[in-house]
Amino acid sequence: MNLVESYLKKHAFRQKLINTLPNTNLGMVIVIPAYIEESILQPLKALSNCATPIKSVEVIVVFNASEEDSEEILQKNINALSEAKSYYSLLQKPFYDLHFIVEHHLPKKHAGVGLARKIGMDEAARRLAHINKIEAPIICFDADSSCEVNYLKAIENHFNNFPETSAASIHFEHPLDGDLFSSEVYKGITFYELHLRYYKNALAFANLPYAFHTIGSSMAVKTIDYCKQGGMNKRKAGEDFYFLQKFIKLGNFSEIKDTMVIPSPRVSDRVPFGTGRAIKEMLEKGRSIEMSYAFKSFRLIKEALQSLENWYNGDVETHQYFIEFVGKEKLLEKVVEIRRQSSNQQLFVKRFFHWFDAFQCLKFVHFLRDQYYPNEELNIVVPKLLNEVGLREEFLTEKDLLLKLRELDRN
Repeated sequence: MNLVESYLKKHAFRQKLINTLPNTNLGMVIVIPAYIEESILQPLKALSNCATPIKSVEVIVVFNASEEDSEEILQKNINALSEAKSYYSLLQKPFYDLHFIVEHHLPKKHAGVGLARKIGMDEAARRLAHINKIEAPIICFDADSSCEVNYLKAIENHFNNFPETSAASIHFEHPLDGDLFSSEVYKGITFYELHLRYYKNALAFANLPYAFHTIGSSMAVKTIDYCKQGGMNKRKAGEDFYFLQKFIKLGNFSEIKDTMVIPSPRVSDRVPFGTGRAIKEMLEKGRSIEMSYAFKSFRLIKEALQSLENWYNGDVETHQYFIEFVGKEKLLEKVVEIRRQSSNQQLFVKRFFHWFDAFQCLKFVHFLRDQYYPNEELNIVVPKLLNEVGLREEFLTEKDLLLKLRELDRN
């Protein structure tokens, strides 16, 4: 039994769901979870408009619902499924094979986007393993997303050119204007994406090894590594963050910057938190999304860990707030433990960040916010970050600031 078969036997949520055999030239599988969608034509049309990659492509749409969802919700899934089938049947020589999985009675405890992604990704791994293409990527997309025309070719080229890559995040940009949504929605998504990019680049400023975006609609993973790391989790939200952190810790994580995913800024309550929920709460409950973490917090993190490499050979020298957050005894014990496990300084640093990972760092940022440095307006903190990285810009609008950070992320 090979590794993929072993994973599927132990961890797959379902047995084989798609009975047709995969194309022997299959080179990637795209998984799209769909729940209470009026239509899923947007991602299907976007993929249909893509430049054709060298190897063949499969798309798996997972229509999902809880065992307690209403008949109305189930009917919306069925209607969207019927529309998608009709659309695909009218395509002339589509270059991708389209499959549908309908899971309408998932256990309430786990039903959600994480489980839907897992069902689709497990099936993708099963199909790729069947033709021994375990180095091929499984790609996550969303039912309300679009993409640039070179999306598939860029992903194919990336995994071919960087074969050591275990997983990758794909550059994304929300639409900031147009006729599909209200001006309030476009304003809200500008602030929301600005916060995401500010946080990611502030982590990079602090020299932390997990300064990557973790967006569910904009990620890809190599099949063999998907199985090695235990597959997708069943979280109802934040599944993308926890999933990708496993690969970031491996050290073979990369970014695909020469194409773009275009997520929707729409209002949504499908998940407990995230983009759609933030926009909904802004519009309906007056939630402020114009604030983010004080830049002082990231200066402090950088200061606290600037002598980390020396901890391997000497005393722990760090900021008092970091000691307060971790606890002096616990910090010293952890450093001694990691020293024992590390044969050199480089391994010590790597293992330290396995412990003080992205989740622990976020908790520390929240500690600093609650105890010392309250949130500040994004139009204040983002210029401070830009100044630190050599892009001295002042008096820019929030949209201009976001465009600067997008440029920073792509370059």
